[in-house]
Amino acid sequence: MEDELSMAATQALTPYQVRRYSRHIIMPQVGSGGQRRLLDSSVLIIGAGGLGSPVAIYLALAGVGSIGIVDFDVVDVTNLQRQILHHDDDIGRSKVQSARETLLAYNPDVNVITYEEPITSENAMDMMSGFDVIVSGADNFSARYLINDAAYLSDKPLVDGSILMFDGRAAVYAPGEGCYRCVFPDPPPPGEVPNCAEAGVLGMLPGLVGSIQATETVKVLLSIGKPLVGKLLLIDALDMDFREVKVRRDVNCPLCGDNPTVTELIDYDVFCGVAPVPA
Repeated sequence: MEDELSMAATQALTPYQVRRYSRHIIMPQVGSGGQRRLLDSSVLIIGAGGLGSPVAIYLALAGVGSIGIVDFDVVDVTNLQRQILHHDDDIGRSKVQSARETLLAYNPDVNVITYEEPITSENAMDMMSGFDVIVSGADNFSARYLINDAAYLSDKPLVDGSILMFDGRAAVYAPGEGCYRCVFPDPPPPGEVPNCAEAGVLGMLPGLVGSIQATETVKVLLSIGKPLVGKLLLIDALDMDFREVKVRRDVNCPLCGDNPTVTELIDYDVFCGVAPVPA
């Protein structure tokens, strides 16, 4: 494994980096070659909220070289119960700017790229083009389907997560091995599934799910272990119960199936029924 990773990342570690990442380097699954690969890697995180916060922080601490953050919201006092990227003094500030400052405070060597705009069908492919892995911390179905489709059409692995009340979910969708649509072919009717603002969320739950997403991202970047590909991890934090559900590529999936009908990005608000169908 060390030889394979060394070939992929040849830039020598500085003495400071050897010390900083020593607990990675002594692990045979990572080693100095794996750490160099992380330093050469790039991850796009969509959402600087509950899930995006722990993902971004742990990837920055791990030494992932470039981290993109997409969010167009500002920090609200209600965010501070769970969104650990932000602090009380950040209330009213741009989330991506708050996130950037926090990440650089943790690791000033990380290149933080900010996108202070919503991800849309018009910009998603361009946003994803320069990154190795896509991480979704989206909190609505329109964005989830958009991110899934854009990642698949961009041939990028997608590390997905979601949270609500005490329940969490995580999965990895690798190109050619299924996608979000294989598991959830149709969005629920508008209003059927509440969001966190309506139903609430345990403040610690995004830390649990986001840490899993960060772990899966590093495994994908280093090609080690068994990522959650072909599996959906279901978490019930109230009973502290973890279950895995097998996920297979659906040959009839409109995106990744044998005869795809979704070959470009669409209007996802219309698809999810939150916007009227254009006349």
